Amino acid sequence: MHIAMLSPIAWRTPPRHYGPWEGVVSLLTEGLVKRGVDVTLFATKESQTAGHLVGVCPRGYEEDETILPKVWECLHISELFEQGDKFDLIHNHFDYLPLTYTGMTSTPVLATIHGFSSPKILPVYKKYNDRVYYVSISDADRSPELDYISTIHHGIDLSQFTFRPEPDDYLLFFSRIHPDKGAKEAIEISRRVGKKLIMAGIVQDASYFDREVRPHLNGNNVIFVGSADPAKRDKLLGGAFALLHPINFNEPFGLSVVEAMACGTPVVAFNRGSMPEVIAHGHTGFLVSSIAETVSRLDEIRGIDRAECRKWVEQKFSAERMVEDYVRVYEKILAVR
Repeated sequence: MHIAMLSPIAWRTPPRHYGPWEGVVSLLTEGLVKRGVDVTLFATKESQTAGHLVGVCPRGYEEDETILPKVWECLHISELFEQGDKFDLIHNHFDYLPLTYTGMTSTPVLATIHGFSSPKILPVYKKYNDRVYYVSISDADRSPELDYISTIHHGIDLSQFTFRPEPDDYLLFFSRIHPDKGAKEAIEISRRVGKKLIMAGIVQDASYFDREVRPHLNGNNVIFVGSADPAKRDKLLGGAFALLHPINFNEPFGLSVVEAMACGTPVVAFNRGSMPEVIAHGHTGFLVSSIAETVSRLDEIRGIDRAECRKWVEQKFSAERMVEDYVRVYEKILAVR
């Protein structure tokens, strides 16, 4: 089969440091190529793949402010759909906009819905519900107004995450700095338990960062290290006593949660969205409902077997499992074409 893989162009595929959607696309693409699947990856020109690369946008628009996103998104998506009939299947990871191009080709289109940024984007998905196959990344992130062919949890490259049986003594917040992700809450939790907090991630909301994070940064109790490349990410996740994930929204998946557990680090997360699908409560971390409950559960973290955290990820969230799940969906779609 010949698959056209449509990646976002906010960041390079694979990303240098941040770019969760691009990271998943890269893992899936390279895993398919290893299985002998013919894959053409549509991504930024500087992207890297063992498959065929087609790029029109020179760099990710989040990495080059001279690139106007909407212009290059249109050029990027149309580049694929204008030659869509060359492929057996088009796999869209670019959110809702490419669905409006599907009338240009008779090739079946599969869309992985990486989350709903707003209920206001649902009309597009509803319009193409009978034309496009949808995959959800968690059961929790499904819309009752859409039909789905499967739920496929993300997988990670376990070779990039080193198991650490003995952690250091800091807490870690590893996410974008945004009210949804609970940076403010993580700071309050660390203050209450009296442990150092390291914060890593891109600043997505600058005013929130200036108001809720910056005043607490002192180089001692609360430290902000910015976005982390793969090597730094592995070191930070593996060394943490626990990962704090006090989210204020219904998380569609939560890659950092899985990555932490792959290093053996337990996670204490607010019980919202996909968290019950990702965390084995009492075995790889705790699902909580408040800051106070988080503080209480942190006293129990030493009772979590870090080896069990790693084993949980190996069994449920490997890249190989993700690739196998998608291959089954591809075959199901092509069998009824």
